[in-house]
Amino acid sequence: VQVVESGGGLVQPGGSLRLSCSASGSIGGISFMGWYRQAPGEQRELVANIAYGGSTNYADSVKGRFTTSRDNAKNTVYLQMNSLKPEDTAVYYCNAFVRVLGRTEWWTYWGQGTQVTVSS
Repeated sequence: VQVVESGGGLVQPGGSLRLSCSASGSIGGISFMGWYRQAPGEQRELVANIAYGGSTNYADSVKGRFTTSRDNAKNTVYLQMNSLKPEDTAVYYCNAFVRVLGRTEWWTYWGQGTQVTVSS
């Protein structure tokens, strides 16, 4: 199973970015998909996650500014980030809670991360 993020980059404060993350491979099912971020010198923190049925959970710091959604048919999750602030600068990671095809156990798979820099 591979998890790949895309859509990071440099944006000015107040701007917007949309991140995408797709899972591929021998996938029997995906439960939660989530977004985390890690700034230099900081621990990785949850940004948002979304269940298969669409229920979402957000960090307080991004509520009202970020929105996550998913396309289950494409095994893809999105993170729309609006009103970006310099403190949102970090490497953003995607993860997916996956049942491998033909197996019963579930595993968490992580992407390699995509850099988001908010600066003027």
